[in-house]
Amino acid sequence: MPVVDAAGAAAARSATTKAAAASARTKATVPIVGYVASYPSGTVTSINTTTNQAGQFVGVGGGPDAVAITPNGQTAYVVSSESGTVTPISTASNKAGSAIKVGSGPDAIAITPNGKTVYVTDSASRSVTPISTATNKAGPAINVGRGPDAIVITPNGNTAYIINSNSGTVTPISTATNKAGRAINVGRGPDAIAVTLNGKTVYVADYAAGVVIPIGTASNKAGRAIKVGSGADAIAITPNSQTVYVAGNGTGAVTPIRTANNRPGRAIRVGRFGPYAIAITPNGRTAYVASYYSGSVTPIDTRTDRPGRAINIGTGLTQIVVSPNGKAVYVLNLIAGTVTPIRVLTGVAVTPINVGSFPYAIAVAP
Repeated sequence: MPVVDAAGAAAARSATTKAAAASARTKATVPIVGYVASYPSGTVTSINTTTNQAGQFVGVGGGPDAVAITPNGQTAYVVSSESGTVTPISTASNKAGSAIKVGSGPDAIAITPNGKTVYVTDSASRSVTPISTATNKAGPAINVGRGPDAIVITPNGNTAYIINSNSGTVTPISTATNKAGRAINVGRGPDAIAVTLNGKTVYVADYAAGVVIPIGTASNKAGRAIKVGSGADAIAITPNSQTVYVAGNGTGAVTPIRTANNRPGRAIRVGRFGPYAIAITPNGRTAYVASYYSGSVTPIDTRTDRPGRAINIGTGLTQIVVSPNGKAVYVLNLIAGTVTPIRVLTGVAVTPINVGSFPYAIAVAP
């Protein structure tokens, strides 16, 4: 057994206490924030997710329609499709940095888990542009398929997968070399993409065919299509990687898929039509489904696949995110220009937060 003298033990306790105090001070000074992009106004609105209050408007490029926040929560990157730029914003100061030129039609964004690289799709130039977060400089564009408009990065950060909606393919990109691999055929109209937390499988929802296609990340080969119903346009996966939930915009239902055998379960009704977005709590117990036309959010118990009582918010729901601590759900309303927080514990929607006209995208800091 190692021997520790009293003085050494006291010093260790003192160092531990100081470190804890410093950590507490750091956490107290770093705001918990979300950012909402407002397309017509060319601005982004910050939200303090502790107080549910909107902050100042931050000017970015024309037509902001996608936003992502670095894993350390320090920088938000906003894609502006009309100006062909990405604007970095410091979450501590809410100050925008210099716009980064990325092409003529940027559309989607994702950040590697280590926070070192931002990837931005450009549907106009059929390419993906990497940006170094250390320098905020864009690297050479990477050619992919026609109409790249969605992106996901594996949890180990090794590969970015790009949906090319117009060519019906998914292109893998090595993040180590920024080289594109061979395109993977996935169907007529791929629309949404997600990856399991264990990194083994990428799932692609095909809106046109009403199917989901699994892709093994080890082989980059597509498996057999899984029938889920018309208008498959949103997808989310439980943290334990066991169940994929797919919203069918044309069916008014959500279909669970067990990843062990890639078989669909019984469809879960969440309204007459229009389920548009899905988010799952960090503990994996609840999937929240936002329906555009019915203006409601339906919680689904992932242990039983039974829907709970719908939470009415208002027509125009397009996106939904869950806070990292799992205590709140934030729902974006395109028509009302608001973000509505829902308390997960009670299932009660609180006062909507005004964020500007036609908000297109929302992200919450880790």
